[in-house]
Amino acid sequence: MFENERISTPKRLSLDSDEGSLRPLHLKEFIGHKDMKKQFGIYIKAALGRNENLDHVLLYGPPGLGKTTFATIISHELGVGFKSTSAPAIERTGDLAAILSSLKFCEVLFIDEIHRLKPILEEILYPALEDYSLDIIIGQGPGAKSIKISLQPFTLIGATTKAGLLSAPLRARFGITQRIDFYNSKEIFEIVKRSARILHIDINDEGAMTIANRSRGTPRVANRILRRIRDIAEVEGNGYIDEEMAHKGLEILNLDKLGLDTMDKRLVDTIISKYDGGPVGVETLAVSLGEDREAIEDIYEPYLIQIGFLKRTQKGRVATKHAYDHLGLQYKNTVEGELF
Repeated sequence: MFENERISTPKRLSLDSDEGSLRPLHLKEFIGHKDMKKQFGIYIKAALGRNENLDHVLLYGPPGLGKTTFATIISHELGVGFKSTSAPAIERTGDLAAILSSLKFCEVLFIDEIHRLKPILEEILYPALEDYSLDIIIGQGPGAKSIKISLQPFTLIGATTKAGLLSAPLRARFGITQRIDFYNSKEIFEIVKRSARILHIDINDEGAMTIANRSRGTPRVANRILRRIRDIAEVEGNGYIDEEMAHKGLEILNLDKLGLDTMDKRLVDTIISKYDGGPVGVETLAVSLGEDREAIEDIYEPYLIQIGFLKRTQKGRVATKHAYDHLGLQYKNTVEGELF
């Protein structure tokens, strides 16, 4: 199964084109992460009181959890403009210089996948973040000249799924660093109900909770499942989503009671059946599955680790007893080599 066919992938897909319409615009509308909302409410109020830009913010965590949404909320709460781009889209120093020089006072610049920013672009970014200035080199060789351009104070919000890949100098320039983690079922339930209201989907609490329990703690996945079950309910029923219809839709979508799809179970089963439960190196696992290492580390593993199906060790990935039990297999303790 290709990644772009997986309804349970947290990565943004083309079928998420209406995702923006479901995004909250204010802190009070953002569901979950109460401590984070309280902290940012204070930071934002303080910045507004001083008529200053908010400190630069780094948001990190698995995909699909709301980093872009939260960046948008920050700009709305500050009452300033919001410009968005991604690190891979910035190819030349001139591109970055043009973006930075166009920012107005206290505006927010959002850079997604900031860990993929080229080192030469980071060098341009450092003085912009610290002194709000650009050092531009014109010409080459002995005749080259350095020109300093002043910038308006602004707030950079960087988002990444791989905070560990950020260079130390770049990471040190963020005054606020915040991890956004998986949501619990109650929070996802509230997100499903809110999205259903916006999309005018007729759903009861039992149906919403059934979807929430299989959404892998990820709002993007929950909204995607909700839209697909809406389609199923309209074709296979009368458009109303109750618990029975939700279960029927999830069965058609091949999502089990934990939200695992065919690819998730194939990964776990490969570790168990081909490599005696592990440990197995991620490169070997990638070859066995015909997947990229990056996809395994960023897409499949985070949720499997969160629910206790996989462990990362120095020697490789190991399937846990929970994984064996879920697949109906006899557990093998790979450390002691004994069967239980």
